[in-house]
Amino acid sequence: MLKNYFKTAWRNILKNKGYSALNILGLASGIGVVLIISLWIYTEYSYDRFLPHFDQLYQVKMNHIRDKGEVNTMDATSLPLADVLAHDIPEIQYVAESDQVHEHGLIAGERKLLLDGQQVGSDFLRLFQFPMLQGDRATCLKEPFSIVLTISTARSLFGDEDPMGKIVKLDNKDGMKVTGVLKDPPGNSAFRFHYLVPFSYFEQAKDWMKEARSQWLNNSFQVFVGLREGVRYEQVEPKIRNLVRQHTKEMNSDVMLHPIKDWRLYSEFKNGKAVGGFIDYVRMFGIVGILVLCIACINFINLSTARSEKRAREVGVRKAIGSGRMELILQFLVESVLLTFMAFAVSVLLVQLVIPSFNTLIKSSVHIPYGSPVFWLIMIGSILMVGLLSGSRPAFYLSSFRPAKVLKGSIKTGKEAALPRKILMVLQFSCSVALIISTMVIYKQVNYVKERPVGYRPENLMMTKITDDLQRNYEALKTELVGSGLVENITKASSPATDIKSHTVIEDWPLKTSTDKLSVGVISTSDTYFNTLGIKLKSGRSFYENWQADTSRIIINESAVRAMQLTDPIGQIITWNKTQRATIVGVVEDAIMESPFTPVTPTIFVHGRGGNDIIYRLKASTRMNEAIERVATVFNKYNPAYPYTYLFVSEEYARKFNLELLIGKLAGVFAGLAVFISCLGLFGLVAFLVDQRTKEIGIRKVLGASVPQLWFLLSKDFFLLVLISCCIASPIAWYFLRGWLLQYEYRISIGFSVFIVATLLALLITFFTISFKSISAALVSPSKSMRND
Repeated sequence: MLKNYFKTAWRNILKNKGYSALNILGLASGIGVVLIISLWIYTEYSYDRFLPHFDQLYQVKMNHIRDKGEVNTMDATSLPLADVLAHDIPEIQYVAESDQVHEHGLIAGERKLLLDGQQVGSDFLRLFQFPMLQGDRATCLKEPFSIVLTISTARSLFGDEDPMGKIVKLDNKDGMKVTGVLKDPPGNSAFRFHYLVPFSYFEQAKDWMKEARSQWLNNSFQVFVGLREGVRYEQVEPKIRNLVRQHTKEMNSDVMLHPIKDWRLYSEFKNGKAVGGFIDYVRMFGIVGILVLCIACINFINLSTARSEKRAREVGVRKAIGSGRMELILQFLVESVLLTFMAFAVSVLLVQLVIPSFNTLIKSSVHIPYGSPVFWLIMIGSILMVGLLSGSRPAFYLSSFRPAKVLKGSIKTGKEAALPRKILMVLQFSCSVALIISTMVIYKQVNYVKERPVGYRPENLMMTKITDDLQRNYEALKTELVGSGLVENITKASSPATDIKSHTVIEDWPLKTSTDKLSVGVISTSDTYFNTLGIKLKSGRSFYENWQADTSRIIINESAVRAMQLTDPIGQIITWNKTQRATIVGVVEDAIMESPFTPVTPTIFVHGRGGNDIIYRLKASTRMNEAIERVATVFNKYNPAYPYTYLFVSEEYARKFNLELLIGKLAGVFAGLAVFISCLGLFGLVAFLVDQRTKEIGIRKVLGASVPQLWFLLSKDFFLLVLISCCIASPIAWYFLRGWLLQYEYRISIGFSVFIVATLLALLITFFTISFKSISAALVSPSKSMRND
């Protein structure tokens, strides 16, 4: 019996090739969208879950409670806290300190690399058990002068030689013995290092690191912990919450643990709890995928029920010779499932073709797990569910026809049968129009922020990380670069032009009216900083060339002036960083150094000798490639142990829009696919309508109807349905997009123009979709259209 169902279904599919092709292509597009979004969501959820015992791994965070009860959650913690967690909390098995990922120079023989790495505690690899190719994870980070390399770094330094026991020179200073080799961290890892250096090495090498072991207020480090097997966070939380208060009265902070499985998706905190982050976009596109699939299923339902008159005689004959309703339902469901399986096969082919481009777009590693039995079980189950759900209404509707009426030719699908199709079509186009509106609003928001003045001149502005050699030779480097005629100006600073690496608080300032402290960014600069970046001085003076003349002088930006409500800031004295008193000697315009979507951070600039970045501007008259080659020669002269590397400030600033641009591109792609699928269904319905009314069209032409009149006759209902869809989609899209925009301090307002443009675009798409078939039908000679019943 089942074999007969499949045979009959296959014959019907071949008999109606055009209808079947529309259904398969529509379903394939919908299934393909869901498949690629599902694979992407799985990739995002899989971050760091490949590590053994990942559910026991946490990062220590601090909830700093301010005077007004506001809670600021920070990654940075202190080393004394790490020691207390290791020795006083028995539920914690491992504790590892770490700094942020930084670039360091590695030298082995003639080979020189500048790569990202971390300094980590000795238990780091017992916590995070990355696959180890050589060495003992329990001891490889015990000795201060040791180093663990990833396999790609080891091959870059030593080629095919065995790296174990060999010496790597770190930062052109100390020799580090290779004690372990790891597999490269996979793409779905939160860690991005090329080597690991023991934390104890930097404690020996840096005096301030030694002192940090006893400084509860020095929150400059990351701390990771691993709970013992069977221990739950709820058991540990009460014991660690007040640890900071118990050891220092100067910090009103709670300690909390953030599980590794949530690092990727839950990065935003409110009132000390993880409330969102990238998970919001994962959920959003999950919903988009379901909507696109629903649109494809609606196509199937509409096209199947629209053809009911052609299938009616088949149903009548089957019932007349004894088929029961349940048998007919099974027949139509088998046909639906068979079409869905064919659509799935096409969708897999389409996804495989677009995955490389998709991965390039989102910088991910999505792939179809062909060898996973779980994947195929889920796919087969999902296909059956989609096939049964999308085929259920046609099956129950077609099987309900009475044979007596059908065989007499009295079955006519009028308004009663057309109403559900119209409702489904309105729903379908409402989803498509909502996605069109969303894409337009996202792009308008990104472009609005892109046009926001940055407060400095990013053209030809470059940055290079400073090293010990560059620090020592900075004045000579500066003199030679400026003297070469290639560089317009040069400076050094503790932060790059596109970020603020250090923050502090201003304790006291003139006319302070509350007990609140003001959180500010702090940047240590040289005297040429503002001229190099092109930041304008509003009042007062810049720094003197001699930094010692400005040891107790600061320059602040306009945001700091507003935050402190200073009417005449020049000459005012503030207290910052607990006890440091400084006189304001200048005020500069605001410059966007952090997120362009938020207000400029109140910032103070201090004059210092050190720095982490060299910032320099090439002259506009120079040829870029030639200038970079000559600048590289100068850098290599004063920094021979490191390869010359640089970043353009304009490119770094552009990266701040990556997430929003990605969301906009994905929304645009999925909106386009939704519209494409909707148009397939619309084309199919128009084709059915034309076929159904062929004789009527011929009669109307004989009676004098023109082609435009016939086009309007066939098209008016579809235009009306699309207009209704736009009216439904607009307020729904406005509600959700308004909530999305509220997360940005600088945002557009959603005007009526967006909805008008989206409506006109939907009507234009409808016009082109239906015009070809309706105009073709109107142009057919009446003698041909009236020849046959």
